[in-house]
Amino acid sequence: MRRTGAGLATAAASAGLAGAAGTQPSARRPNILVILADDMGYSDLGCYGSEIRTPNLDGLAENGMRFTQFYCAARCCPSRATLLTGLYPHQAGMGRMVSAPGAAAEPGPYQGYLNDRCATIAEVLKPAGYRTYMSGKWHVGEAPEHWPRQRGFDRYFGLISGASSYFELLKEPDRQRFMALDDAPFEPEGDDFYMTDAFTDFAVECLEQHDTAQPFFLYLAYTAPHWPLHAWPEDIARYRDAYHDGWDALRARRYARMRELGIIDPRWRLSPRDEEVPPWDDMDNKEDWALRMAVYAAMIDRMDQGVGRVMQALRATGEEENTLVLFLSDNGACHENIEGRKLNQPGALPGDRRSYVAYRRPWANASNTPFRLFKHWIHEGGIATPLIARWPAVIPEPGALTPEVGHIIDIMATCTDVAGVPYPERRNGQRLVPLEGKTLRPVLEGRSRPGHDALYWEHFRNRGIRQGDWKLVATKTGDWELYDLAADRTELTDLSGRYPEKAKELNAAYDAWAARCGVS
Repeated sequence: MRRTGAGLATAAASAGLAGAAGTQPSARRPNILVILADDMGYSDLGCYGSEIRTPNLDGLAENGMRFTQFYCAARCCPSRATLLTGLYPHQAGMGRMVSAPGAAAEPGPYQGYLNDRCATIAEVLKPAGYRTYMSGKWHVGEAPEHWPRQRGFDRYFGLISGASSYFELLKEPDRQRFMALDDAPFEPEGDDFYMTDAFTDFAVECLEQHDTAQPFFLYLAYTAPHWPLHAWPEDIARYRDAYHDGWDALRARRYARMRELGIIDPRWRLSPRDEEVPPWDDMDNKEDWALRMAVYAAMIDRMDQGVGRVMQALRATGEEENTLVLFLSDNGACHENIEGRKLNQPGALPGDRRSYVAYRRPWANASNTPFRLFKHWIHEGGIATPLIARWPAVIPEPGALTPEVGHIIDIMATCTDVAGVPYPERRNGQRLVPLEGKTLRPVLEGRSRPGHDALYWEHFRNRGIRQGDWKLVATKTGDWELYDLAADRTELTDLSGRYPEKAKELNAAYDAWAARCGVS
């Protein structure tokens, strides 16, 4: 049964969606498919050490490449802005979170929507003959003038806003949410609507209706597994008995599996259980807690099923060999407790459409095995993400792992490189901020690349810099901490007292970057 509402792509087919006039599209150019998960922890995929069933994503890894040191920008909006533009989020106007339509927003690094000094991947590839499609969560501009079709996408279906129910468009008096089909507001209908399936359905329809005489760029941005915990009963049933031994046992199992797979260096010790998380053996309501993790696993399982359907549709086009597929998450696992919003109905169990709960800090600590902290923070638990790349025509050693360090700012540079499209100096007459990212193509081809001199982060005054194997990081209220990531990527031994000059050097580099990018 369809779970989108009837014929979304068909309804959009007459919207005047041709590529830019005067281009000479070539079917020989690679297609590009970027898939983004939402709030998924570093160890939540089977091919990164998880017990969750992810055969389709594992299949991408077996036939492609896994990055073990790839980074995002710590939270939803900044990561999405960075992925789309190849700039640090502040340079694109998304240093914090999205601003509500009509809200007063001072133009600048924290304005809350993509600015006019950046270009999206779609805006760069479309004039070169690419068809540009997006399905899923936008979250980088809620006013209609900032929606995807105004930023280069030929077709769009999805959630303009942030988190919502998976079964309907959640409505709260102080939190308006929007969905759209191209330029028109969209309202889900029916008991068979489920957000993850809807995004998959539209992506599949885009591929089925795509004219292979042109290359395509498809950006599929799932909301899964972001709270609230909502899943189909048949998916939950698969994990009902999987988590009754708790988060301590799960962290130990995943840590052992990650070492076995080569995802982590054996020198990196498993971080201690988060200081705010009690031992599993001390918990009284184990049944409820185990169900929460079962629902979370079911949400990832359903996303993986969707990836399988998208890959099947791609296969049917005959373009699979000539398509670069990238899969990653927007930040580490989410520790948040949302029950204070009082949207959970009495008697509702986690997973039910009447429920509105999260899996919270204890299970997020397990999702981020072996790292510390979570989404929001700049410690590895907040910014480390899986990256799976699949490109059969190019990747020489299927199933390979690479320790090459990369960042979500590199996605734009990679897309323009593989498409053979130069990054423009201007858009609509406005001079653009020069690209910050560097292409990953040499790594995909089995070579090393000149990496970044340094990588930088700031989110709500959590801040950090990585230069080589050195990382200087601080929480918004804490002092700088210095780590040697080659020996201690789980950030357990602060070396700032032993190497004060290195800490001072990195602090100065961070300050220079912050001044350049308008970080306050």
